[in-house]
Amino acid sequence: MNKQYYVNGEWKSSEKIAELKSPHTKEVIAYIPQATREEVEQVIKVADAAKKQMAELTAYERAAILEHIAQLLADNRQKAAELISLEAAKPIKYALGEIDRTIETYKFAAEEAKRLTGEMIPMDAAKNGANRFGYTIEQPIGVIGAITPFNFPQNLVAHKVGPAIAAGNTIVLKPASQTPLSALFLAELVDQTALPKGAFNVITGSGKTVGDALVESDKVKMITFTGSPVVGIGIRNKAGLKKVALELGSNAGLIIDKGVDLSQIVPKCVMGAFSNQGQVCISLQRTYVMDELFEEFIKQFTETTKQLVIGSPFDESTDISAMINPSEQERAMNWVEEAVQNGAEIVTGGITENGVFMPTILTNVSSTSKVSCQEVFAPIVVVNRISSVEEGIAAINDSNYGLQAGIFTNDIQTAFRASKQLEVGGVMINDIPTYRVDQMPYGGVKESGTGKEGLKYAICEMTETKLVVWNHN
Repeated sequence: MNKQYYVNGEWKSSEKIAELKSPHTKEVIAYIPQATREEVEQVIKVADAAKKQMAELTAYERAAILEHIAQLLADNRQKAAELISLEAAKPIKYALGEIDRTIETYKFAAEEAKRLTGEMIPMDAAKNGANRFGYTIEQPIGVIGAITPFNFPQNLVAHKVGPAIAAGNTIVLKPASQTPLSALFLAELVDQTALPKGAFNVITGSGKTVGDALVESDKVKMITFTGSPVVGIGIRNKAGLKKVALELGSNAGLIIDKGVDLSQIVPKCVMGAFSNQGQVCISLQRTYVMDELFEEFIKQFTETTKQLVIGSPFDESTDISAMINPSEQERAMNWVEEAVQNGAEIVTGGITENGVFMPTILTNVSSTSKVSCQEVFAPIVVVNRISSVEEGIAAINDSNYGLQAGIFTNDIQTAFRASKQLEVGGVMINDIPTYRVDQMPYGGVKESGTGKEGLKYAICEMTETKLVVWNHN
């Protein structure tokens, strides 16, 4: 099927189109418009022209639009999930889970739209502040360029679109090249709401063409990007004085202290390491287990991993399916081979069967191997021994990334120390680093990026604080 992009409430075609193939079957599932620079600039103009109308909506109206989007997604839950499985090979049970989270994300956005307040400033606290009355208001910044990844093609879009609408901004969305169908389906739903035409636009095409046009346009006031550090740093360097929010890579670490109940922990670790084929920013990638529990942890972890169901993303029992594309599977395989050459052992996996990269557990992995120090974004997890929690904290911090980390421990002092010393944006005590609910602040340090997502926090990034001072002499 030939798809069109969405601008100003209309569907448009581009001269150039590209095949979109299913990662699972490798069959062509759609033909996607590849926008030219001029077409992108035209879309930005439309979003810029819609700014005034969007800013004039009341908080009540913005919230009602977001509630409507949530309701339309709930009404179309199955179809939305099937599109994710089709274009991203995400197993259907996880795709349905993503839609449920997406509905919640738009609901949170609706609630936050009603809470967008400034604050009173005690002007007379200053020597020269008498007879003055001050307060701040939060105003929309204008056009937001949103560039989203393939791994959560509805929920990570919602984390940009939801707060942008809540704050009264207009949006140009560039979805990942592998997952445009979800974004175009969202456009079909948004089209049914009272959102002013031109306030939400979806443009498809090459990351370079569309991304560069958004980053270089003086009409775009903010870029919100989720993706690789290389691209993110490039955006930051080109963005000038634009606001930039970057959700970049990670290699999330977990410490397992002695004395904890492995039967509770192991199923969470398997889920954290392998859900969505490990293609999650906070996928559990590095696990540091105390000596006393190491052998037992490896045994239970391997047994549970081997029970995962491998198969078609459309089968309700499937846990693991194909990665996003064959070249990514090949890269993952090369990284495993490199780790083995450096002394790592494959406990299970490390092979491809029927086009699916099997869930892989590695142990005795050098900290300089790619599977340890880079973002693996594949169903691969490192499990190494430690003899103290301090050693685990040092190992997690020995990374260019710092998005989230976790620790399982029964000792309150240990937990407290880890919460202070781990160099990450979020520490999960007695949970895996893959834990996320959508209203919490989410964002990392180091090469994991700048800025926070999570509705209230993203809205903060997407507004300008204006001070108003009255002199009432």
